[in-house]
Amino acid sequence: MTQIYAWLERGAPWLGQLSPLFAATCAALLLVVVGGALAARGGRIGGAARFAGNLLMLAVFALAVMRFVRMDPSFDAALHSMGGPAQSVSGGETRIPLAADGHYWIKARLNGVPLRLMVDTGATVTALSGDAAEAAGVEPDRLRPEATVETANGSVTAAPARIDELRFGSVVARDLDAIVLPVEGGPNVLGMNVLTRLKGWRVENGVLILTPHQPQVEALSGRAPTR
Repeated sequence: MTQIYAWLERGAPWLGQLSPLFAATCAALLLVVVGGALAARGGRIGGAARFAGNLLMLAVFALAVMRFVRMDPSFDAALHSMGGPAQSVSGGETRIPLAADGHYWIKARLNGVPLRLMVDTGATVTALSGDAAEAAGVEPDRLRPEATVETANGSVTAAPARIDELRFGSVVARDLDAIVLPVEGGPNVLGMNVLTRLKGWRVENGVLILTPHQPQVEALSGRAPTR
């Protein structure tokens, strides 16, 4: 087998540069064609090879679909909404476990409206999708200049806005700068302009820990807010 690999590397070095999915597709097609030819002659090996090729083709298709879907930012929000680790408050600190999609998701209330936000330390300000902003009554400020924002789907023009109140866990932020993106379905992003208001934040064993200056018992309970 080692000699065969060495021969392939010398005779067709470009094989090593192929995408794994493309290489698997070629292998599946080869198995189907060769297996079909052998099966036509009545051989059992041909039928088994063709069956293996069909299974490999289905696996390649499933992986390709998963890769395509993961390129859509709204998939992260949809995935998290199906369930996952829940945030909690302990000792005045809000703890958010790492979700299965590799992000930290916060369950919050935006002007009293339930909302999920993805924590993004690379974002300067908090960003809202158009439908989320409309549901929470967050109006774009037409007197301030718009900004160009780079997203996974390219550059978009975002409108500046102001959030009256954002609550989650033991944290409440008021009079908060934000931008409204001309998209629907999210994801909504919690930016550094919220994290910098905190006394501190850190990650321990895959858990994001947020410590406000004056923690309250539970922001979602509707008790008197502090910041």
